[in-house]
Amino acid sequence: MARALRSALSLYLRSSNSIASHGASPFSTAVAVGNHTLKWMSKMDKKSPMEYINEVPPIPVEGRVVACIGGHDPALGHPVEYICLDSDAPNVCKYCGLRYVQPHHDHH
Repeated sequence: MARALRSALSLYLRSSNSIASHGASPFSTAVAVGNHTLKWMSKMDKKSPMEYINEVPPIPVEGRVVACIGGHDPALGHPVEYICLDSDAPNVCKYCGLRYVQPHHDHH
């Protein structure tokens, strides 16, 4: 399927470039977007952002609620997301995908 998409995009770009040579601006939005998409699709063997974030193990938290800001630097993060950790499975931040888990302690 990726090969078919690349082929279709390549054909589209050739037709866009021929239109550009007949008086339209070569820096049209369609050509710029098409070139960006072609560049992204040529790197299909690279990992996606979600694959990178899934490599980060769940972060253990002692409390019931964690405030996720997207990393260590608030200037580079996202809005504060408060996540309740009552379930046994890791809970995921909706902005960055970091996973948090509350280790359960047996109180006998």
